[in-house]
Amino acid sequence: MRVCGVELKGGEAIICILGHEAGVFDVPECRQRLFAVSQSVEAEAIRGFQAAFTQLMGDYKVDEVVIIERDQKGKWMGSATSFKLEAAIQLIDLPISLISQSAIKAQIKRNPIPVDFVSLELKKFQQPAFNAAYACQNQTIYGKD
Repeated sequence: MRVCGVELKGGEAIICILGHEAGVFDVPECRQRLFAVSQSVEAEAIRGFQAAFTQLMGDYKVDEVVIIERDQKGKWMGSATSFKLEAAIQLIDLPISLISQSAIKAQIKRNPIPVDFVSLELKKFQQPAFNAAYACQNQTIYGKD
């Protein structure tokens, strides 16, 4: 099973793909680490993002996408663009789920990541997306609790 973790920040979708097969996790080399949408007021920009994201998910045979939840109000609320990107992702033909920061932390505490993040050769900015994908994989393997 392959899961794509997504962190939405401003006009960017930061991604990390994580696979799990026969008890072994793997992080495949991916041609794209983030998608940037600068003109989110233009419908074509959002459609272009959705098409590129969908293509990438198909190329890497992703089974599920998990998006880190953002606050909808208050000091730490997500931007309007990030919610547009979330909606575009949710409309693709794949299982999509949202995961809270607390659920990610709980899964990692219960099932610690077996390798050092630096050894995965991912960029530092991908760590939240990796953590989301790892937590989602663990929820699938070990259950939500």
